[in-house]
Amino acid sequence: MREVSVPVVEGGLVGDVVVPSGAVGVVLFAHGSGSSRHSPRNVAVARALGARGLGTVLVDLLTADEDARDEMTAELRFDIGMLAERLAGIVDWMGADPELGRLPIGLFGASTGAAAALVAAAARPERVGAVVSRGGRPDLAGSSLTAVRAPTLLLVGGLDEQVITLNEQAADALGEVAELRIVPGATHLFEEPGTLEQVADQAGAWFVTHLRQPHPA
Repeated sequence: MREVSVPVVEGGLVGDVVVPSGAVGVVLFAHGSGSSRHSPRNVAVARALGARGLGTVLVDLLTADEDARDEMTAELRFDIGMLAERLAGIVDWMGADPELGRLPIGLFGASTGAAAALVAAAARPERVGAVVSRGGRPDLAGSSLTAVRAPTLLLVGGLDEQVITLNEQAADALGEVAELRIVPGATHLFEEPGTLEQVADQAGAWFVTHLRQPHPA
């Protein structure tokens, strides 16, 4: 693992990069409301992706000062436009990085991070090759959904009824690039035994399938 500072804001955003030998692609994580690159669920998924030969990039999308303010107000975690702009900036940085630039890029978004990931995918169609949403709010991506070209897997817990409905609506807007799958017995955070492992397995298979060809330099 190497720790990086991504210069998309003043002072940079801190991230952790892991690239296994012979990596077939790299996945940038967009965490959800009030979370960080240390999210135990995203870290667990990242390890599973690494076992499949995928690099992972986990970045705090807020600076330390912003995170402290957001803890008090919760205002920034729902600023999808700002978060998406930062994700797009990280995608650009990855493209210029000597180690990451040769690899096709996927985005993994959780909760509100899924909306930001989809907006970023719509903004960087030539760079983002696949998207996976875990218990996401893709509906918050709004009109950007119709501009997404990357194959998108929407994973929702079977007991997360309201979010299932929102994902069904988003899948309709995404059209043929989207596939919605329900994980039986799972609630919003996939805390039930075995459910997060199902997410990691399906996400890994999706990325390996759709990130086959490196993007031209």
